Amino acid sequence: MRKLVYYVAVTLDGRIAGPGGEFDFFPLGDEEQAADYAAAVNTRHPETVPTFARAAAGLTDTPNRRFDTVLMGLGSYRPGLDAGFSSPYAHLRQYVVSSTLDPDIDPAVTVVAEDPLALVRGLKQEEGLDIWLCGGGVLAGALLPEIDELNIKSYPVVAGSGIPVFDGEFDPTLFDVAERTSFSNGVTLTRFTRR
Repeated sequence: MRKLVYYVAVTLDGRIAGPGGEFDFFPLGDEEQAADYAAAVNTRHPETVPTFARAAAGLTDTPNRRFDTVLMGLGSYRPGLDAGFSSPYAHLRQYVVSSTLDPDIDPAVTVVAEDPLALVRGLKQEEGLDIWLCGGGVLAGALLPEIDELNIKSYPVVAGSGIPVFDGEFDPTLFDVAERTSFSNGVTLTRFTRR
């Protein structure tokens, strides 16, 4: 069965973005550190690079390794849309969970107005690669019962306030560390599996 994997960047205080959705404050290190880090994460998950940036990253013809589907909340989808990209991950099946977004925003994007749990449970029954939960915190909180794995890119920065990695009901859920990689720019990538 396919897995739902929450692959996300997080601050030391558990934020995936600032209060206004900002994410440009995540430190990448100097030029060499940033290049080494990008090469490592792009090799691991090349499909998580938006379609418009794949050529610049040397990933134009790189096949999907882990995911063939992406699931986003409106806050995760909005930055690409505001930049003119209504289909930010054209190389993946794209779902946006939103009750306010126009369902006809793009023919390559399926807008889901309600019941993301039912959507995920249905997607998990299909054949294919895993499902990438791109964000945001409210959606992750709603989908916690179905999240099989966390891939957390922990950045050495404190946001102070902003969008939490999970925003939902109190529901302690245990995960085990399966793998951890540290990078020269101070970022740690940890893969957690559901206990």
